[in-house]
Amino acid sequence: MTQGARNTPGRRTVLGAAVLGSAAVALPASAQAAERAVETGRGGQGPAKPALPVPTIIGHRGASGYRPEHTLGSYQLALDLGAHVIEQDLVPTKDGHLVCRHENDITATTDVADHPEFAGRKTTKSIDGVSLTGWFTEDFTLAELKTLRAKERIPGVRQRNTLYDGRWEVPTFEEVLRWADEQGRRLGRKIWLYTETKHPTYFRGLGLGLEEPLAKLLRRYGRDRKDSAIFLQSFEPSSMQRMARLVSSPRVVLLDAAGTRPWDFKVANDPRTVADLVKPEGLKWISSYAQGIGPTLDLIIPKDTTGKLGTPTTLVRDAHAKGLILHPYTLRDENAFLPADFRRGTDPNAYGDAFGAFRAYFEQGIDGIFTDNPDTGLLARADFVSR
Repeated sequence: MTQGARNTPGRRTVLGAAVLGSAAVALPASAQAAERAVETGRGGQGPAKPALPVPTIIGHRGASGYRPEHTLGSYQLALDLGAHVIEQDLVPTKDGHLVCRHENDITATTDVADHPEFAGRKTTKSIDGVSLTGWFTEDFTLAELKTLRAKERIPGVRQRNTLYDGRWEVPTFEEVLRWADEQGRRLGRKIWLYTETKHPTYFRGLGLGLEEPLAKLLRRYGRDRKDSAIFLQSFEPSSMQRMARLVSSPRVVLLDAAGTRPWDFKVANDPRTVADLVKPEGLKWISSYAQGIGPTLDLIIPKDTTGKLGTPTTLVRDAHAKGLILHPYTLRDENAFLPADFRRGTDPNAYGDAFGAFRAYFEQGIDGIFTDNPDTGLLARADFVSR
């Protein structure tokens, strides 16, 4: 099943209309539709406010194309560049604090290897079936973790980001919530966050469940309601089901490659794959407890054998038909990360035609997109909505 040519307007739906008993409102992916706001209520709660512009530009781990990811410096730059929403990934410390790291393996994202006092903490673990050797947040107290400094994860690609190595600590999620409140007061508006529970089944097995402390913080900082300026997300559907029982904040299920299975499905012997979840019946199941999906970009437009964009799928249309928003991930400016159609020159670390790539995905009718380069995404969005 295919969605048609890449320049075919996509479908947009006002989220929550079906829940209220009225028909979903279908809008074309025109400039006017792109400027309308996306509502985030569903799951029996009705439409919600505040709203976001569409397509929404989400700062992936902050502005990680320019600063070491998941630092207050990266988050602040994303906000200053104009990102509509800013993402955090959460993992726990040994004493149960939630901190912002893309992974619990902090070998590549901190200077932990330079601390002789922690040399004995280096170990090998199996995380969601993958063997990793390094240092892990769950083996450190928060006080110990605060003695470390963040650094660039991929210095070979982003050499300029290494200028900021050692400048920032690993932030706690509570610190980010305080920062967002402070910036909101400064700017006179709510700061939208996009918060992921990482490896929740693994951590629950260690007695470090993520959802309960996350819900506690959301309630403390007033982000636990259906109209709160936050999206919760996870690659494990059961984590979003658990969050749905704890808070009313909008929820999104992340979807990896079609042939993969969420780790919680593997543990529970659930045979379904992502390919099953993106079918209408799978999307209907997701819509019973979540408001959106975060698919990898290849689920929107698969690549052919040469790495170029192929024929779009029906996922955008099918998800909108179930009242779900789509925030695919992740678009980056460097050639190495772009579809082959949009690479320029032979240097994998040089910038390609990211504007063309953004346009190709916007034309599918997606509601937003994760990007390491929010400024590029915002310029591409401006081009798209002004056509």
